[in-house]
Amino acid sequence: MVTTVPGKPVPAMAQRKTQPSKEPAKRRGKPTRAGLLLPQAAATAYRKHGFAESRLVTDWQAIVGERLAEVCLPDKLGRDSVLSIRVAPAFALELQHLEPKILERIATFFGHRAVTRLKLRQGDVVPPDRPKARTPRPLTDAEEAKLKTQLDGIDDPGLREALERLGRAVLGTKPAA
Repeated sequence: MVTTVPGKPVPAMAQRKTQPSKEPAKRRGKPTRAGLLLPQAAATAYRKHGFAESRLVTDWQAIVGERLAEVCLPDKLGRDSVLSIRVAPAFALELQHLEPKILERIATFFGHRAVTRLKLRQGDVVPPDRPKARTPRPLTDAEEAKLKTQLDGIDDPGLREALERLGRAVLGTKPAA
């Protein structure tokens, strides 16, 4: 036990170190997208199924590409670095031939050989949902006038048309003023 004398500072070694609290951080008025919290929230569940690295599941489409993600999904990562993949039956043979390329993509994504071999299991694969493209709203008269004045100095008709489409898309996705 450290006793202190009034007026004398406590030596740095004698000061008690505080443990960081395990309480979640308090919100500061800004909403957080649920997608950003998914890897932290699901990490425990992924570890139970052999995924020490949850990004293998959450970023599967970014790792293997959109085309392959539609026909195969990771199931389990064994302790011996063998990744079990559920694959659509019609695509199993082709995926077997693509194994070296998939292993290379996984290694490139993680920066090390996280997976050494693939184990294919045929089964139903539900393709990931594609985000729906938002259609821009019609521009207000003030936005139309502002866009027209910004494009007045452009002589090339192709460039002017492309910039007008871009301007309409950008202004149309913002809330109306």
